[in-house]
Amino acid sequence: MLTSASRWRQLFPQPCPLIGVIHLGPLPGSPGWAGDLGALEAAALADAEAYLSGGVDGLIVENFGDVPFWRGSVPPETVAAMTRLALAVVRATQRPVGINVLRNDALAALAIAQASGGLFLRVNVLSGATVTDQGVVEGVAAELLRRRRLLGAESVRILADVLVKHGAPLAPLSMAEAVSDVLERGGADGVIVSGTGTGRPTDPVDLEQARAAAGGAPVLIGSGASEQTLQRLSLACDGVIAGTALKRNGLISAPVDADRVSALKRLLPQSAQPQPLP
Repeated sequence: MLTSASRWRQLFPQPCPLIGVIHLGPLPGSPGWAGDLGALEAAALADAEAYLSGGVDGLIVENFGDVPFWRGSVPPETVAAMTRLALAVVRATQRPVGINVLRNDALAALAIAQASGGLFLRVNVLSGATVTDQGVVEGVAAELLRRRRLLGAESVRILADVLVKHGAPLAPLSMAEAVSDVLERGGADGVIVSGTGTGRPTDPVDLEQARAAAGGAPVLIGSGASEQTLQRLSLACDGVIAGTALKRNGLISAPVDADRVSALKRLLPQSAQPQPLP
């Protein structure tokens, strides 16, 4: 039986892959929806092309523009729109693509991944309960792992945030306890450690504690990647998820800047080049 680390290396052979986030604009039904899904697709593909030009190893498609986020299940129009956009990105990039449905609709993310060819998920709250601006968000591990088995989608990896940004655990929880919960009891394939909010740097102590508790399972940086932070952190993680730092002038609302992508990529240890998917 393959270990979590082996399963991760099947997807990303690089020592520390760079995974860029495609922040989708407001989707149908959200307060900011502008009425043109074709324009959203064009913007997503432009960001994907910039990421590829800069040398990313993978991508995450995320409904970042759908603020305020649903606490639990998103409506059908969100799932339909994300499936269309994720499929376009998968077809255009030939890189591993992940899905994150905010705030915590992991079942929708799994369905989108299955329909579009996505290969992994980011789940903000897989285990436990977290107090967020959406209210109390509860873990979905039991439902998600059963649905993954039902769909025959065990090849879709699950990356779980621990002590997720923009939230606080309902009861005090150490980093080691949080990592143990999502891996051993939640069934995650890897964990993501972030700063306190979008674009805020990951604490080196948190990363070290997570790495020590993960038992060899992949540990990724989930926010605040920069030339300054990665000089210290890149050798202590198994991947970097970045979005804000890779935008033009570091503005989250701006398009992806290929030069920023390549500059960040050069800071990461590499022993293999990204390969097209079969």
